[in-house]
Amino acid sequence: MTKIRVLLADDNNAVLEHLIEFLSGNGCELIGTVTDGQSVVEAAAKLQPNVLVLDITMPVLNGIQAAKRVLEVSTSSKIVFLTAHRDAEICRAAMESGASCYVLKSRLASDLIPAIKFARDGLRFVSPGCE
Repeated sequence: MTKIRVLLADDNNAVLEHLIEFLSGNGCELIGTVTDGQSVVEAAAKLQPNVLVLDITMPVLNGIQAAKRVLEVSTSSKIVFLTAHRDAEICRAAMESGASCYVLKSRLASDLIPAIKFARDGLRFVSPGCE
């Protein structure tokens, strides 16, 4: 099976470094990393990833704003939010933006790879614990 082409977006470099190592060891091909919402839109248009893993709290455009714009320029890409936000309203807004999955950073090890695969396959997933 071919590797899933993933674009990462998080404004925390330590998180990005951890994700790069985690994803590359789990059947994903990392095609880029960005640190703000506007760069996500530009990179998605250029790179056409299978899946974008986005944080919600980012500069320039937040993840939800970026997700809406990404889906206009990269229509076949799927979006997985990876965030610390447990609030049900934020989760609902993220999913309504067109995202396929919503993963809590506290559940990264158990939920992120399955969520990426679910997104690729057109399925939806929300980590347990979103209040």
